[in-house]
Amino acid sequence: MSREISSVVQALVDNVDKAVRGKHQQIRMAVSCLLTEGHLLLDDVPGTGKTTLAKAIADSISGSWTRVQFTPDLLPSDITGVMVYDQANGVFNFREGPVFSNVLVGDEINRGSPKTQSALLEVMEERQVTADGVSRRVPRPFFVIATQNPRDFQGTFPLPDVQLDRFTMRISLGYTDHQTEVRLLEDYHRSQRDESVESVTDAEQLERVIEAVDSIEAAPSINDYIVRIAAATRDHADLRLGVSTRGSIALLRASRAWAATADRDYVTPDDVQDVATAVCGHRIALTPEAELRGASTSSIIAGVLDEVEVPRRRDA
Repeated sequence: MSREISSVVQALVDNVDKAVRGKHQQIRMAVSCLLTEGHLLLDDVPGTGKTTLAKAIADSISGSWTRVQFTPDLLPSDITGVMVYDQANGVFNFREGPVFSNVLVGDEINRGSPKTQSALLEVMEERQVTADGVSRRVPRPFFVIATQNPRDFQGTFPLPDVQLDRFTMRISLGYTDHQTEVRLLEDYHRSQRDESVESVTDAEQLERVIEAVDSIEAAPSINDYIVRIAAATRDHADLRLGVSTRGSIALLRASRAWAATADRDYVTPDDVQDVATAVCGHRIALTPEAELRGASTSSIIAGVLDEVEVPRRRDA
């Protein structure tokens, strides 16, 4: 792996670590998602640092970024853009929405209406917005970092399966441990700590890194392993929806990115296993019977990983 890639990857992880304490593994996972030019869903209860993490990642890139606070009255055009009539020239001009940036931070995305949520489908998959019959490309690289509260919170609209499938990863931060939270309180009391971070890379350099990460070696046995994992979810008795082909591709790309964060230029089965829950957990759906038994998507993925034969290291 080149020195440029290693330095950028490490700088991103270290930079976000300054703003979000005690969550190194989750930060590394979020940076891995960034290195796939994929989209990240942060799913957790309020007050655990979801928005802070999203902003820290966006601030780490010197390209353009925008933030949208999702509310029930937010319109699709408030996100993608709208045609505006120019009275002086007698023509309609397109006014770009927040998606025309390198990073779009969507705060509390599941408080937006289903119609507004669906406005992101095209741009998340095709990196373009179609308005008035004209398709317009968004800047590259392009990432959506969305936060959401648990579905049982009042005033939320659950994201549909097709929308969830657009996110490369879904991760939760969880509460900090006792000692970290004590240090946070001490820092806040002493200095009202500034959580802002400086940019450590730009859009052009990041795009080069993304291309390099996507070419990290994955042996044929790794590809076969990923496909067998996906197939096991599709045939699972407790699932009504398994991992899609898009999910298999995302798992491969995420495994490469995870290897990059470990400063390796090849993928191992451990890389696949480490990112499998974050990549696949939101892409599967439990049957009603499994839900009644208290099963979880994470436990299903863990069970699949236990059952699917792992490639031998010399083959991987």
